[in-house]
Formats: sequence, C-alpha cells, structure tokens
Amino acid sequence: MTAPSTTPRADANVEPEIHLLTRRRPTHVYPGDAEFGFELLVCRWAEEAWPPDGERSEDGSAVLVARQLGTKRRRWDTVVVECDPAGLTARARFGDRELDSDLLHVVRNAPAEWAWYRDALPHPGYPWRYVRAAVHRAAGRGVVEKRRRGNRIEIRRVAPYPDWVRRIVAIENKPDLDASAARALSDQLTRDVEDALADEVWVATHATGNRVEPALLEDVPVEVGILAFAFDADAPGEGWADAAVEWHPSDVTPPDAESDEERRTTRLELAERAYGSGWRSYHDTMRPDCRHFELRRFGRALVPHCAAKERSQTAAECAGSCPEFEPEPPVWRTRGWPIEGGPGKGIKRLLGDRRTRVRECEAAAEGKERPFSR
Repeated sequence: MTAPSTTPRADANVEPEIHLLTRRRPTHVYPGDAEFGFELLVCRWAEEAWPPDGERSEDGSAVLVARQLGTKRRRWDTVVVECDPAGLTARARFGDRELDSDLLHVVRNAPAEWAWYRDALPHPGYPWRYVRAAVHRAAGRGVVEKRRRGNRIEIRRVAPYPDWVRRIVAIENKPDLDASAARALSDQLTRDVEDALADEVWVATHATGNRVEPALLEDVPVEVGILAFAFDADAPGEGWADAAVEWHPSDVTPPDAESDEERRTTRLELAERAYGSGWRSYHDTMRPDCRHFELRRFGRALVPHCAAKERSQTAAECAGSCPEFEPEPPVWRTRGWPIEGGPGKGIKRLLGDRRTRVRECEAAAEGKERPFSR
C-alpha cells in the first residue's frame, strides 16, 4: 500500500518536503475500529459507488456526499444528495461556497429585471433590515446584482436559481451495531422515518461474515435499509470497499412533498451545506497545523493519521487540548517551499481541491460514465 504523508519527519530547522511512505499494515489497524474513521470510509465509498446497487438513473444523476449535517433536532452521520447534473452545473454559477438561509431567500426570489428588494422578495417573517443585510452580502459575493436608485436598493438576479436537488439520503454509521447501540438508535431512526425530511434512511455497519448479519436481528425500523461494509486497504481498485445490502429501505417521501414549502426549503439548506463543505471538511475541526498530523491512504480514501499516537485519531482527539499537539515550526511556513504556508495549509488546499473536483466531475457526468475522483 502506498500511503502519502503531508507531514515531514524533520527537525524544525530543516525545510519540509512532501514524501511517500510505503508500508504494509493489517486492515484492522485503521480505522474501522473508530466510528469517525468508519464514517470517512463510508463517505468515500458513497462518493464513488452510490447507489448501493451500482446503477444510476437512466436520465443521468450526480451525487454529493457530506457528513455531520442536519437540523437543530437531528444530525446525520452521512448525507448523500442525489442531484440533477445539469442543475448542479447551473448551481456552480453561484460560487463554491454554500448559500445560507438568508442568501437563499434573496437568490431564489431575485427578479429578472431591476426591482426594489422589498417589492421583489416575499416577506421573510422577520425585520426587513436583516433582508437588506443579506442583499448586501449576496451582492458582495456576486450572486445577485445590486444598485441604488434614490433611497431604494434595487436587485436583479444573475441567473435563475436551479432546481438541482432530486433526493436526500441519510445514513447512520454504527460499525458495532450491538443490541445496546441498536436500542439507542431505534428511536432516532423512527423519528427520521416519521419526519421524512430525507427520502431514504440507512444504517451502515461492519460486516461480520455471519450467515445472518446481527444488524438484521436488532430493533431497527423496517423502513430503514441496512448496509454491511467490509474494508480492505490493500485490495486493488474498487475492491477496497465492499457494501452488501442486507435490507432494502422504503421510500419515506411524503405524498405532499412537492407542496410542502417548509420541507423543500429545509432540504435545500441541507443540500447547500453539503455543496459547500462536503465530507472532507474534517480539517476545519481538526488540527492539520500540528506537526504530527498526516494524511494516509486507505484504499481510495485519504484519512487523517497522528504520527505521535501512531494511529488514526478521532476528530475529538485532534484539538489544541491534545497533550501531543505541537504547532508546525515557523520555518516550515516560510519561503513558500514546497507548500505555500506550510504542510497544514497544503492539507487544507488538497482536501478543498478534491471537494471541488468531485463537484465538477459529477456535473460533467450527465449521460457519461463518471470520472474517478482521485
């Protein structure tokens, strides 16, 4: 297995370099032992192989994968947004960053011709001064046009906001779905089915190899699908991840979904967050600026690794409070070599570039076989 690392093994007075570490490790060392690591692998598999039956819709489809998204009441481990490829391409007109709820209110309702923003936009249910602030933010990001006529601010759309979201799928990751974990999860999954914010709900767990997977015997709602995963870091090509459908889910989309504007708006806000962050955004909550932080390859995924702990760390462990935390030496961040800003900045750019590449590949995949995102 070839495992790239972006953290140099060097003294503070030596310029850093990117190098490759080649070593063979037993599959169980990573990370399936930790729910965070399992979650990252499930996200990478979904990005590459969704849906589980391996068949995209005949009229073309694209997927965006994100993690730790939800509402105030509920947060899901993995979210798969099934998109219209042409709509995804049109969405790119509004930039790479997410549009939050206030910006969506402006962008979705911006008129084709110049109009006073209070005439153009429906009443938001809160004071107009907040809408005016959102108009200024939207214009600053180039997602609407703005001009002043006398004492009035007029707006005009730069393009129609597309209908790019088809379905939203929620996945709960429980590598060890024993009886106690299933009991704790059962109420949450029941609410997911009843709330029907997602169109489909799954539980992802580790495959045990038993004739009947234990997850099938647990108290999981019948509408929820079950995926059993087996990961092998050293398997070639697509063999690194094997996902077996142990139970097919039911479509829980409510009959009045098209007319439920509140549901549509909430789902669009979730999809926008998935578009802006993706699943590789763990670098925002971890410390890639630590000299011990590395990225290592597991199958077709790049996963965080702590050289001090000599294992894959969790997001909760990788913080400034970690006793092993050591900031990158200043010399690593000087002279712009080999990575402008130091290895930590390089890791963030690498993961950001991969997120952007996935969006571009999915949008370009209409009617074609999707290119592999490295």
